[in-house]
Amino acid sequence: MLSLAIPFIVLLLPGSLAAETVLGVYVFSRHGDRTAKLTPPANLTDLGYNQIFTSGTYFRNRYIALDAPSRIAGINSDLVKQSQITASAPLDTVLMNSAMGFLQGLYPPVGPTLGSDKLRNGTVVQSPLNGYQLIPLQTVTSGTGSEDTAWLQGASNCAQATVSSNAYFTTSDYNDLLASSADFYTSLTPLINGTFKPDDISYKNAYSSQSHLSTTEVFDLLNVASIHNASLPQSSLFTNSTLSQLRTLADHHEFNLAYNASTPIRAIAGSTLAAQIVQGLNNTIGTAGKSKVTIEFGAYGSFQSFFGLANLTSLPNTNDSFYGVPDYASTMTFELFTTAAASPFPAPADLKVRLLFHNGTTSESSTPTPYPLFGQSATELSWADFQAGMNKFAVGGQEQWCQACGNSTGVCASAASSSSTSTTGSPPKSPDDGVSKAVAGVIGAMVTLAVILAVEAAVMLGTGLRLVRKNRLTGRHANEGVNGQANGGKA
Repeated sequence: MLSLAIPFIVLLLPGSLAAETVLGVYVFSRHGDRTAKLTPPANLTDLGYNQIFTSGTYFRNRYIALDAPSRIAGINSDLVKQSQITASAPLDTVLMNSAMGFLQGLYPPVGPTLGSDKLRNGTVVQSPLNGYQLIPLQTVTSGTGSEDTAWLQGASNCAQATVSSNAYFTTSDYNDLLASSADFYTSLTPLINGTFKPDDISYKNAYSSQSHLSTTEVFDLLNVASIHNASLPQSSLFTNSTLSQLRTLADHHEFNLAYNASTPIRAIAGSTLAAQIVQGLNNTIGTAGKSKVTIEFGAYGSFQSFFGLANLTSLPNTNDSFYGVPDYASTMTFELFTTAAASPFPAPADLKVRLLFHNGTTSESSTPTPYPLFGQSATELSWADFQAGMNKFAVGGQEQWCQACGNSTGVCASAASSSSTSTTGSPPKSPDDGVSKAVAGVIGAMVTLAVILAVEAAVMLGTGLRLVRKNRLTGRHANEGVNGQANGGKA
C-alpha cells in the first residue's frame, strides 16, 4: 500500500523540485597555494597548481562532461568552443597562472584523435602536448599585482576606499586588539626577527612604501613556512594553536579592512565584482545561451567585501566562514538555471540564480554548498530579484567607479571633467521635469537630419544626380566587410 502511494506523493511535490536545466555559470575563484608576499614576486607553487587544477576538474565533472549531473545546456564537452567561455584574471603572476591551471582541468587535452587536423594534401598534424587546448585569458585592470601587495586596498586604487579602510585604525576594536595581542606577537619574535623589525611584530599595520608590513603578512609568512619550510623548528613557540590564533587575528583584521556596513565604499572590490557577475550572467541571457561559462580569478579581499555586501555574514550556523580570509582555491559559483523548458531559451521570468560557495579546493569529496543571498532564507532567487539585490551595491562602468571612489586623475580625469560640466550652469532636473538630455539630443539630431536631406533633395533635383547603392560600386566584398563587423570582426 505504501509503495502505491509514493508515485502519488511525488506528483504533489512543489515546483521547486522540478527538473532543473543549468543555462550558464559565473565562477569567481581565489588562486592556489603560493610563496610568501614578503618575497615578491609571489609565485604559484606546485601544490597550488595541483589545487587549482583539481578544482577545475571538479567543475568540468559538474557542468561540462557528457555525464555531468548539472551539465550546462548545449555546452561542448570535449573540444572547447571559444564563444561559450570567457576567462579573466588581473595582471598578476599567481592569479593568471592559477586561471590557466583551472582551465586545464576544465578542458583537458583531448588526445591524438581529436587533437589533430588533416591538411588538404593529406598530412595529419598533431596538436602539441597530446591535444592541449588553448583558451584565451583576458586581463582585467582591477586587482593588478594584488598578490605582491600586502595592503588590502593597495591594488584597488580607489581613494575613498583607502580612506575608509584607514579609518579602522582609529577604532576601539583595533586599539583593543593591538593591546591585547601584543604579548602574543612578541612571543613570535624568535621565529621571524630575521624578517620583521620588533616594532612590526604586532597587530598594527605599517604603511610605508618600503615595508607594507601587516598582521596578515605575519600570518602569511608563518603559514607559508608551515607548509613548505621543513627546517622550521618544532617548538612550543610554533604550534597548531599558534597558527590558528594568528589566522583568527588576520581574518578579523582583513575583514575590517574589506567591509564596513556604515561605509560601503570600503567594499569597492565586492561592488565591482557584483557588477561583473550580473554582466556575465546577463551575457548568457542576451546571447540566448550562446555564452555559457564566465570564470574570473581574484584576491581574497573581493570575497570578503562581497560577503559583507550580500549579507552572507548574517547567516546562522556557518562557523564564521564568511568573515575569514578564504583558503587557497576557494570558489563562489553563480548558477543560472530554469525549471521551465530550456529550448527555446527561457524568458527572464523563468530564470533563477543560485549561489554556491566552497572554502578551499573543490573536489568530488569536498563539494560546494548553496547559500541564500541578501539575508533571505531561500537559496534560489528569481533573476529579477537577484539582479535587483546585486544592483543595490554593484558599481559598474568607469564613470560610476570614479565617482564612487572620488578619483579625478588618470583614467578618471575625463569622468571628473564630464561630471563637473554636467553639474554646473543650471539646477538639476528631475526625470519628469521636461525633456531629458537624451531625448533632446535625439530630437535635435532628427531635425538636423531632416534639414540635410531637404538640401540634398534640392541639389539632386537641380543637377540630375541620383543615389547608387554602395554594393553596386564595390561589389560583393563590401557586404562581406559589413557582415564581418556585425559579427564582431574577429578571426
